[in-house]
Amino acid sequence: MINPALFSWRFLNVWKRNLVVYKKIWKVNFLTPLFEPLFYILAFGLGFSGLIRKVHYDGVELSYTGFIAPALIATAVMWNAFFETTYASFVRMYFQKTFDGMLATPLSLEEIIIAEIAWSATKSAGAATIMLLVLGLMGFIHFPMGLLLIPMAFFGGLAFGAIGMFFTGITPTIDMFNLPIFLFITPMFLFSGTFFPVSNLPAWAQPVALAFPLYHLAELARLFSIGTCEVSPLISIGYLTVFIIFFTFLALIAMRKRLIQ
Repeated sequence: MINPALFSWRFLNVWKRNLVVYKKIWKVNFLTPLFEPLFYILAFGLGFSGLIRKVHYDGVELSYTGFIAPALIATAVMWNAFFETTYASFVRMYFQKTFDGMLATPLSLEEIIIAEIAWSATKSAGAATIMLLVLGLMGFIHFPMGLLLIPMAFFGGLAFGAIGMFFTGITPTIDMFNLPIFLFITPMFLFSGTFFPVSNLPAWAQPVALAFPLYHLAELARLFSIGTCEVSPLISIGYLTVFIIFFTFLALIAMRKRLIQ
């Protein structure tokens, strides 16, 4: 069982450890959020501008690139957080035995796992900040409200970091991460209102899209970027909050079963 008494601010030591390691490779990781929005905007702007003149969204007409630009930040949050607590955390746990070394110290398992989730959210916020600057210079983000995208990215990173940590707890080998990516992440990437409004989906498919956390994160991203969204931000914030708590709880249970024999 999870013991709340085993959690303290010592988790920041694990977070700092990940930061020290990241400083050695940040120049490589910096390139993806820098060029990703440029590639997407160029590809969709050049490729679809002649086919899709306007997108009707929440009673507003937007250019297609203007519609997808905020969602690119939301998807970057998803990919960064999920990959950090799946592949990267699995390597630290299984191959490098970093978690075993930490458990030999006064650190508790709860502190290690919470730190991993918090670190994934930090990386997501960093990537979102870079993308915010790029898309802002291109005119797709309205300031100063657009600055709220940074705390939003950290918040969303907690959600996807938590579910990634859960999958790490139940996935037997690193190769098996292809299953949650194929069955969960990829459908969410395509059908969460990222590339077209959810209202364009058939009636039976819309509730499925609304259940995806990425949909709510993309809605918040559009609200902070262009000032409009299809659902109440309170609903999206509430949904993501419940999602974070639920999957953090499941992640702690799964990782305890895996690491504490």
